[in-house]
Amino acid sequence: MASILIADDDELLLRFLEHKLQGQNHTTIAVPDGLQALQAATEQKPDLIVLDVMMPDMDGLEVLNRLKASSETDSIPVLMLTARKLEKDVVAGLSLGAQDYLVKPFMAEEFLIRVQKLLEG
Repeated sequence: MASILIADDDELLLRFLEHKLQGQNHTTIAVPDGLQALQAATEQKPDLIVLDVMMPDMDGLEVLNRLKASSETDSIPVLMLTARKLEKDVVAGLSLGAQDYLVKPFMAEEFLIRVQKLLEG
């Protein structure tokens, strides 16, 4: 069982992801914006972060950049989950340190498999 931080400003998607992850016996921390994502990651040190790009207060790429710049959070794997699907967006996320990048809309089973692979290291 892992602790997974989910950051997305879409309330319905947050609840859906929580439901799917909790169904796999994971605990979840759900936040609606980038600032809260950064704070929760620093304070709670989750095993994995699922991060949207387009969010209020601070976008996901800035959150990712700050997470990877801090020795407290740089080792936490990050799965970018976003509607941003252009090559430059994918390259930006991966080059900033995301371990995986999944484009919305996505298949729930694929999401769960990617999460499991990241948790296994």
